[in-house]
Amino acid sequence: MSISIKYFPHSWFQIKTKDIVLYIDPAWVQSYFNNYPKKVIFSHYPEPMDGLPEEDLEKADLILITHHHKDHQKKATVERLSKKDTVVIGTKKCVTDLGKIKVITPNDVFEVKGIQVKAINSYNTINGSSTKKVHNKGECNSYVIRLEGKAIYHAGDTDFIPEMKELGKIDVALLPIGGRFTMNIDEAVEASLAIHSRIVIPMHFLESDPQEFKSKLESKSYIKVVVLNTGETYILK
Repeated sequence: MSISIKYFPHSWFQIKTKDIVLYIDPAWVQSYFNNYPKKVIFSHYPEPMDGLPEEDLEKADLILITHHHKDHQKKATVERLSKKDTVVIGTKKCVTDLGKIKVITPNDVFEVKGIQVKAINSYNTINGSSTKKVHNKGECNSYVIRLEGKAIYHAGDTDFIPEMKELGKIDVALLPIGGRFTMNIDEAVEASLAIHSRIVIPMHFLESDPQEFKSKLESKSYIKVVVLNTGETYILK
């Protein structure tokens, strides 16, 4: 059975099967994006929600939040995507804005509706390539999501960290490449080689060019890089 992976701006994804709808880091909606500081809006997002009216997004069975920063969680968006039995998972600091959610910490495993979610650390390091180090170890999650016999890793905001070498078999890795608050293109290439997933989808571009990332990684490996624009979907089979 196929899994669809749909990209929204920044680090927001929808993962969907025939039976399940899951969102990761739903924050960016048109009204919010219009009010976001212009210095972080780049040409990669010319019309952030063009063709994706808010009311057309399916309700979620599961929502995962990697951390508490405003570009990764927004209460109004989470509420709009939730139905009565939606499970929202996040970190302890997410509770301040989102209220009552399921809090999990690194190495916790949670299962809901046939989906297994394992929390993994996500953080900046002293030696990492990020020009701004604001993600502290223990405060942010990345997630390995297992469904339909596949494993998808969403790295959150992070540098290349040792935990990436211990993920096990990953089919798709969703990795930041922006270089500010996260690893840059070159470090993301190193991370990709260590994770060794079949497919990498770059996210959190900021000023970085995802096509440059694609060229560098594919020249060094057989890993397939799929660059998605806002609203585009990749079908994982």
